[in-house]
Amino acid sequence: MDESSANKEVQGYIGSGRPEDDVCFPLDQEKSGIDLYFLEEFLKQNENTLPSHNDVYIKKPYESNELAEDGSQVMFYSKNTGAIYARTFSELTKLRGFLDALYSRKFWLDVTAANEAEMKALSRIFRIHPLTVEDILHGEVQEKCEVFRHYYFLSFRTYEQNADSFSYLDPSSIYNVVFKESIISFHSKPLCHITSVLNRIQQLKDFIIFTADWINYAIIDDITDSFAPMMQHIEFEVDAIDDLVLILKESELSDMLRRIGFARRKVTVLLRLLTSKPDVLKALALRCEDRLKVTKGPDIKLYLGDIQDHLITMVQNSLHYEKVLARAHSNYLAQISIELTKVSNRTNDAIAKLTTITSVFLPMSVITGLWGMNVYVPGQSSTYPDNHFWFFGLCTGMIFAGLITLLFVRDKGLFS
Repeated sequence: MDESSANKEVQGYIGSGRPEDDVCFPLDQEKSGIDLYFLEEFLKQNENTLPSHNDVYIKKPYESNELAEDGSQVMFYSKNTGAIYARTFSELTKLRGFLDALYSRKFWLDVTAANEAEMKALSRIFRIHPLTVEDILHGEVQEKCEVFRHYYFLSFRTYEQNADSFSYLDPSSIYNVVFKESIISFHSKPLCHITSVLNRIQQLKDFIIFTADWINYAIIDDITDSFAPMMQHIEFEVDAIDDLVLILKESELSDMLRRIGFARRKVTVLLRLLTSKPDVLKALALRCEDRLKVTKGPDIKLYLGDIQDHLITMVQNSLHYEKVLARAHSNYLAQISIELTKVSNRTNDAIAKLTTITSVFLPMSVITGLWGMNVYVPGQSSTYPDNHFWFFGLCTGMIFAGLITLLFVRDKGLFS
């Protein structure tokens, strides 16, 4: 194949319309490793668009985790080069020692927010299955472990940990493609876990042998450890809510419902992120048992089992927190119901007393209303103008009727 036809092949692959773009296209499963021929053609195609060596962004390893601010999108780590950063995978090829490390196949490549063209080029260079490419490009949210012929694919979820961010607690996935000696990780936005693992490698480089399985384990372990502060915070909050929900004053109950709602939201997020992780770790240990039996370095399978135990414990604790918050919510509603019942009883008591008083004065009102019109009062005459017998008689009758009504309502217990 001449150079022009090879360039057409590269351009056709990076573009669209090739049968290989369909995940059901029959692939050559006998091939594995890096497609060096396609890599060379890819570099030739992008040679004119690459910046000079001095323009490529280079950062000292383990310096900072603020990758989003300086525009870095790709990180490459190997024993000889350390951690180097660039904006694209093409720019990495300009860095000294990169190709040698790539050809040695002992490296860690981390890609942030890869577009479709870059993803397809990387999948062709490293022979990544189209199903894996589809999951990464579409942002597959299902956590899983899939085993292919020459690599296994792990999808694991983390969350936004910056409490000052509007996207705090929003889930985010990281995808690890783990080959025999190398690993490629993909994620849609910068994650602090990458820098944490690099720092961990720097601290342990004199003590252990780093493998692709170990780096994959380190990423999983760092994600798992990131849940610990939130778990502790939620534990304190749940204990405080459980203690205060029954002893708060009436004026302090208004904020309790908000606290319960926020706490339950965090627990729900935790359960959504943690529930499937133990099963993924179990599948990783079972499906990749032969891969994880390393002859040198740490026993990764043993450490994965330890992470699985931690995840199971966190899931159980989260379920316990949810039950406590549900009980606190019920106690809160019961407390509100009791307060409303007390207010209703006081209102009914006041209305009953007012009704009693009205009943006492009602006969008097009838009599005074009847004779308060422009009519003659009984007993009034021109012959005896100073005769007040009927007047006092009527007043006495009104008082007597009021006393009878008062005695009646007291006998019925309507007025105390």
